Amino acid sequence: MRPMGTRVADGVEAFLAHLAVERGSSANTLRSYTTDLDRYAAHLQRRGIDDLAMVAESDVSDFVVALRSGEAPLAASSAARALAAVRGLHRFAARDGLVPVDVARAVAPPALPRRLPKALTIDQLEQLLAGCVSDGPTGLRDRALLELLYSTGARISEAVGLDLDDLDTDSRTVLLRGKGGKQRIVPVGRPALAAVDAYLVRARPDLVAKGRGTPALLLNARGARLSRQSAWHALRTAADAAGLDPRAISPHTLRHCFATHLMAGGADVRVVQELLGHASVTTTQIYTHVTVDALREVYATAHPRALGTGRTGGPGTANLTGR
Repeated sequence: MRPMGTRVADGVEAFLAHLAVERGSSANTLRSYTTDLDRYAAHLQRRGIDDLAMVAESDVSDFVVALRSGEAPLAASSAARALAAVRGLHRFAARDGLVPVDVARAVAPPALPRRLPKALTIDQLEQLLAGCVSDGPTGLRDRALLELLYSTGARISEAVGLDLDDLDTDSRTVLLRGKGGKQRIVPVGRPALAAVDAYLVRARPDLVAKGRGTPALLLNARGARLSRQSAWHALRTAADAAGLDPRAISPHTLRHCFATHLMAGGADVRVVQELLGHASVTTTQIYTHVTVDALREVYATAHPRALGTGRTGGPGTANLTGR
């Protein structure tokens, strides 16, 4: 006997209305969900399914497979987005009693390719910092900003959120306020402290005089707290002045450099986790992959049998044949 439920088209329409009215979703979100759910409805129609109550978990999982293996296969990220729309539809239908169960709940999205963070080499980093050549107030501020980002691994929001009292020059530490209001104390290197001191003595008094007074450490040209957008612009300007591609460098690049260079220098992953403010060590462990990749490159160029040449001897190698 055919189970009674809700037509797929009606369920989709009700779900989109819920997103627009109750959730206040943006026009872009609604367009994306409409496209993905239209594709899903067509998939169900090809299977002779026009009622949400007739959908099984296998129908949802097969939809994901079809997205990834059709004539114009979608990228894993696009397929995952489409599945998110489908799961939202079934969750909504089950919650509102349109169907008895949420059949999409256990369907997992396709695995996304791991994107390893891109870090500058130490030479490139020195080149970037050298891009802050101006001795004016904003130039000194930008040098202090970049030095702090690299020295502490701070997120850009944490750096621009610093107040004067957060920096302890005696203990050479800084108090960072991270996600969820969590705080952590991180050491600050001497070059960063020197850059901050130059900014505080020679630049900040001029900048703060243009505003109404603020405890913020880093100020803009109007004497107010530096914004994330202005900090981003400062980094891009320094990259351009240093001859680096500004499109390939973001404030998060310096955070990646901080972690990658620490790991390459032998720092324990748990220590790097604490310094970065990661809640889980699994988030930090991506930097161990970066280090392993670097070691693999060295191995490939230095080891006589790394490339499978089959050589048993050569300059600087011992003869182990017994002859």
